[in-house]
Amino acid sequence: MINYPDGRKYTSAQTPPIKPKKNKYGAVKTEIDGITFDSKHEASRYRELRLLEQAGEISNLRLQVPFELIAKSKHGTAIRYYADFVYNDSYGQLIVEDAKGVKTPIYQLKKRMMAEKYGIDIKEV
Repeated sequence: MINYPDGRKYTSAQTPPIKPKKNKYGAVKTEIDGITFDSKHEASRYRELRLLEQAGEISNLRLQVPFELIAKSKHGTAIRYYADFVYNDSYGQLIVEDAKGVKTPIYQLKKRMMAEKYGIDIKEV
């Protein structure tokens, strides 16, 4: 509690309501099928991919698949890239997708490491 100079007590009833913390990039968490997505854009892309999977154009849709870029060592923990979506197209080719609004320097580095280590080019939507 804070005491005012005139002796009044500052109570919790006087505290202003706490607003939920906004995302740094303006993304709004969205829930679909009981899954919470980090942005509306990612949730929308999930809906599209589910329709494509139901139509038989893609298969084996998976969410938040980890790829280890650098193994754990004495210098620190493992560094991983988490793909938003991974699936197989109609030809059986593995597709790795990321629903990006802002391409941060860390993302760009991890994208390059994915290409170098696994030969996978990340599809940005």
